[in-house]
Amino acid sequence: MGVVSTVLGLFGFGFGFSSGIVIGYYFFIYFQPTNVKDVEVRPLVEYDSTSLDGILPEIPMWVKNPDYDRIDWLNRFLELMWPNLNKAICRMAQDIAKPIIAENCEKYKIDSVEFETLTLGSLPPTFQGMKVYITDEKELIMEPSLKWAANPNITVVAKAYGLKATVQIVDLQVFASPRITLKPLVPTFPCFANISVSLMEKPHVDFGLKLFGADLMAIPVLYKFVQDTIKKQVANMYLWPKTLEVPIMDPSKASKKPVGILLLKVVRAQNLKKKDLLGKSDPYAKLKMTDDKLPSKKTSVKRSNLNPEWNEEFKFVVTDPENQSLEVNVFDWEQVGKHEKMGMNRILLKELPPEETKVMTLNLLKTMDPNDIQNEKSRGQIILEATYKPFKEDDMEKESVDGVDEVQKAPENTPAGGGLLFVVVHEAQDLEGKHHTNPYAKIIFKGEEKKTKVIKKNRDPRWEDEFEFVCEEPPTNDKLHVEVLSKAGKKGILHGKEALGYIDITLADVISNKRINEKFHLIDSKNGQIQIELQWRTS
Repeated sequence: MGVVSTVLGLFGFGFGFSSGIVIGYYFFIYFQPTNVKDVEVRPLVEYDSTSLDGILPEIPMWVKNPDYDRIDWLNRFLELMWPNLNKAICRMAQDIAKPIIAENCEKYKIDSVEFETLTLGSLPPTFQGMKVYITDEKELIMEPSLKWAANPNITVVAKAYGLKATVQIVDLQVFASPRITLKPLVPTFPCFANISVSLMEKPHVDFGLKLFGADLMAIPVLYKFVQDTIKKQVANMYLWPKTLEVPIMDPSKASKKPVGILLLKVVRAQNLKKKDLLGKSDPYAKLKMTDDKLPSKKTSVKRSNLNPEWNEEFKFVVTDPENQSLEVNVFDWEQVGKHEKMGMNRILLKELPPEETKVMTLNLLKTMDPNDIQNEKSRGQIILEATYKPFKEDDMEKESVDGVDEVQKAPENTPAGGGLLFVVVHEAQDLEGKHHTNPYAKIIFKGEEKKTKVIKKNRDPRWEDEFEFVCEEPPTNDKLHVEVLSKAGKKGILHGKEALGYIDITLADVISNKRINEKFHLIDSKNGQIQIELQWRTS
């Protein structure tokens, strides 16, 4: 009976299996489901942004939003640099965490908390695009779209009361839209003094948290609690307009703000050596402050004189009295050809006592190399009177909290002791000449004239040139005259320079507010504008 039952069972299985395949194939071929609709095909241009996000959730920001730029080069850079960046970031995190851990261990009676493993994994973050803002201030604002699906291995071992707990963080995901502001921009590497970071929206943070080998994030209630807590705490600290400030350098030192004025009187020179074959010499002195972008200042030329007397006074802006020096060069003026140097020397500002006039007789040297044997030869002397006047500490501008070039309001009783007027010609827009547009700006203040560089063939020039005017008293009732001109090119013989517009700026607001940074519409120009920054520093 057992054999018969087995045979019948096998026969029934074979028959039933074969029949099932035949019947299923028949239903599949000849019967169609009634709830299936044909696929609707529509061009992508007919979808709005919300529908596109649903269809293509991983589409990059530079595709969805034209304000974002594609930055594949940065992702490639991170990919190549990530092994080293990973180690550097982990080392920095450990250095930052050590004092915090030590403080909390003592506070909560914990024996020790140590990193057993700390690595961010092999997958670097990627940027889906970046938006850059242009402002009138000295700052750079960027908004990258960041996505990071990492495979970190962060294991922390805590020991307390004879117990040991191991916590491990794995499978990290971070989606964020930060705003990164570099300000103020300064002429010293890395060219910015502070980094400010804010979040434009609540970030998405997801990770696995293992305790004693079990993933706590697998518990639905705990997972939601941790997610909400992280988003809430991060938003409270860094959601715009709140920021995380990271100082890079002292902005006052980086931008080398003026700290005083050097008053110099070139009295005379004596025992100069004859340079002309048929006469004596035609000497003049040339003065230049180190680390100063302004052109050199010159005395008048004294014809056929080896003991010239000038008695001419000059003023120089001092930004670093410990390291700056005043270079003095004496030349023999030539009507044709290069002027011949008669000798040189320098004054170290750190050797000048503040508020005290010092009379100096300097030997003229061939070079400033103390080991140069040519300096043993006598070339004459030059007599100078130098007075260094540092600014009063109470009247100096102070950097604001955010590090921008804001200054304090002038006190009610502003001293009439004079000061410095700073003029920064940033840029111009929509300039247009009749025959050529090679713009430059000319600044005239109390008869003193200064010019920016010429930018060829540009209707929207950007100069970023700085000028200083030393004032004996606050120019409350004065005006600053700014002209924008176009210089004719080499082929522009028939057409000389052209006027592209001008503006007269009343300085009363600068004296009272210490600083203005505005765009002005140019007079006699259809659409031209110019951006000028003015600062006033009392002495």
